[in-house]
Formats: sequence, structure tokens, C-alpha cells
Amino acid sequence: QVQLVQSGGGLAQPGGSLTLSCTASENIANIYMITWFREAPDNPREFVAQTTTVPTTTVAGALKGRFTISRDNAKNTVYLQMNNLKPEDTSVYYCRAVKDGNSYWGQGTQVTVSS
Repeated sequence: QVQLVQSGGGLAQPGGSLTLSCTASENIANIYMITWFREAPDNPREFVAQTTTVPTTTVAGALKGRFTISRDNAKNTVYLQMNNLKPEDTSVYYCRAVKDGNSYWGQGTQVTVSS
């Protein structure tokens, strides 16, 4: 089983930045895909960004230019850098790992963007 521990998040002002971390219990070089999603009370789960071992990275079209996904294999960690935050980015953010056809989820991190 892969365990994912998330950190980062919290409160940011509009225009501010936050970085989320998703640290895996094993070498992420062996984890095919790690994806960030977000969920808000009035919105269904939304794809945010994804990285694979190919390697490829993908960011949701509406978030390109503001959100960046990266990975540090030495730290078994995937990062989501969020810049120029907007109130509509307020959500609970989750990371998910896919390995050998199984999905594993982080515990979720609240991001609130408010002045």
C-alpha cells in the first residue's frame, strides 16, 4: 500500500501563493501517476494537475499559468505550486497516487483564499 501525507495549504489572500506537498511512503519513481484534485462544497471533484513517471506533467487548462506541478524523487514528494490565488481556488485539495492499478489518496488539505 502507498500512503500519502499532505502538507501545506491554509489561508492566503487573493493574489498570494501557496505550495502543497504530497509525500509518499515509497519511492515515487515507482508510482506511475500522482494527481492533484480539489473539491468544494458547491463543486464536484475537479482535476487540477498530474505528473507521471514517463515523465509528463499536465495542468488543467483553466489553471495553467498559475498552478505548477513538480516532483522531487529524492524526497518522494510531489508539489503543487499555486500562484495568483483567487477566491474560487478555495477548496479541499487531495493528491492521489495510482500504482499497479490501485488508487491511494492523501488526507486532504484545506486551501482558503480570502481577504
